[in-house]
Amino acid sequence: MTEAQARRDLVRYSLAMHRAGWVANHDGNLSARVAPDRVICTPTAFSKADVTLSELVVVDDAGKKVAGARRPFSEIALHAAIYSARPDVHAVVHAHPQHATAYGVAGRTIPHPFLPEAVVSLGADIPLVPLTEPGTPAVAALAPFIRRCDAVAVAGNGVFAWGPTLELAYLRLELVEHLARIAWTAQPLGGVQALPPAMVASLVAKRRSGGLAAPEEGAPMGASAAAATPVESGVLARVQAGLPGTSPALVAEITAQIKAALGR
Repeated sequence: MTEAQARRDLVRYSLAMHRAGWVANHDGNLSARVAPDRVICTPTAFSKADVTLSELVVVDDAGKKVAGARRPFSEIALHAAIYSARPDVHAVVHAHPQHATAYGVAGRTIPHPFLPEAVVSLGADIPLVPLTEPGTPAVAALAPFIRRCDAVAVAGNGVFAWGPTLELAYLRLELVEHLARIAWTAQPLGGVQALPPAMVASLVAKRRSGGLAAPEEGAPMGASAAAATPVESGVLARVQAGLPGTSPALVAEITAQIKAALGR
């Protein structure tokens, strides 16, 4: 992605985000990495409906401003953390689309996967990042998920999505909202029906073979998952025994996410 293309796309998708109704006031932010130490981003305190080429800001890989008349947004630290952990990522977008954000502020995970195409596009998981204070705590909460997926809902803070281009990052955010809206609409009908595990596994394999998977997608959460107490280990064993075909890694991951949400 050249810098000129990145600038044009930042303006294009800022306007698209506003037209879609996913931002209000000064909400949302977009950035594109055009060199290892050069990121172009939208300015703070500025409507996405009014972003033009002249308002864009240049920051370094730590999020410090190096050029531009305006100031970068405060959440640039989250974008910087994503770029640092994902060399394959060159664009990050953030907005507050209504349905996906509604799930987050309610503390509920979007009930994915239920559409086969979405598994190939997003993987089998759209994690809900726990609500934290802005700044360093928010970066720490997001960090465990960056290499595991390409889009997350954040409790109280909308959706973040990332990818090799602004177009793909934006489309991923769009798909998260599309899924949330379908799931919301299906609630009076009894809710969405989860895809069969065997189908999900096949779709995930296609995603991986197509080079679409995140670097650590599907891997255990790490130390937090491994450090289960004897009681927790027994629970894991019983859950795995009672759910034929359940992946131990998936169960451990869910356990880790619950522990994280509880602050353990």
